[in-house]
Amino acid sequence: MMTSYKEFTIELALQAGALLKQSFQLEGTQASLKSDRSFVTAVDLSADSLITRAIHQEVPNESILSEESSTNLTKLDPAVWVVDPLDGTTNFSLGLHVWGVSIARLAQGQPELGVIFFPFLGELYVAERGQGASLNGSPIHTRTPDPQQPLSFFACCSRTHRRYAVSIPYKPRILGSAAYSFCMLARGTALVAFEATPKVWDLAAAWLLVQEAGGRIAAYDGEAPFPLAPLRDYASTSFPTLAAASDDLFLKSIDQIKMKS
Repeated sequence: MMTSYKEFTIELALQAGALLKQSFQLEGTQASLKSDRSFVTAVDLSADSLITRAIHQEVPNESILSEESSTNLTKLDPAVWVVDPLDGTTNFSLGLHVWGVSIARLAQGQPELGVIFFPFLGELYVAERGQGASLNGSPIHTRTPDPQQPLSFFACCSRTHRRYAVSIPYKPRILGSAAYSFCMLARGTALVAFEATPKVWDLAAAWLLVQEAGGRIAAYDGEAPFPLAPLRDYASTSFPTLAAASDDLFLKSIDQIKMKS
């Protein structure tokens, strides 16, 4: 019997993470290219099955939006789960360690609970609406720029500099996981994070995490992923997203990222 949504989701992320870790190989894992040009492995599907089966069993009246099994909603239920069973599939398939599980529960189309687990890094991020954000049980917060702290970085994706002219004054780092980029901002390691082509399942848990850690996150081009909309094909819809440690830094950063002509 479920004790709470939070405890249920944490346990589910840990179970899926353990399954993924068992299949991880340093020499790499075969991945297939999907129609949306993203990659999938056999263990993506196994983790997805574990997560969606458990949710259906515990809360059969709540819908699921998942990268690997159900990419649109026929109707918008009061509660919807948004699942990325393996965020960072390319890293996983190449034998790199930055990959994880992202699970969010949305109420009225907005993230209310988010859990992100990176098994090899031993990092469990949790956020609840109005309850703050944590890493392995300890509260986390964004940080403002400090002239005495030169080790500040800008987390971005591989498409960022190909598609945009960027003048962010921090060292860029490509981590290979959209969720992890935003986790780095939420924990105060990165000051700015930008993902050029994230899908809703990349964003749902991380979106809430950034907000609850004190940062600002929003769609770069104005088309926000939340609230969710029924009958939308989320597999073919990307939401360029910018996050920053503070409102002031967000406003500065949005002027420092320009679409190339």
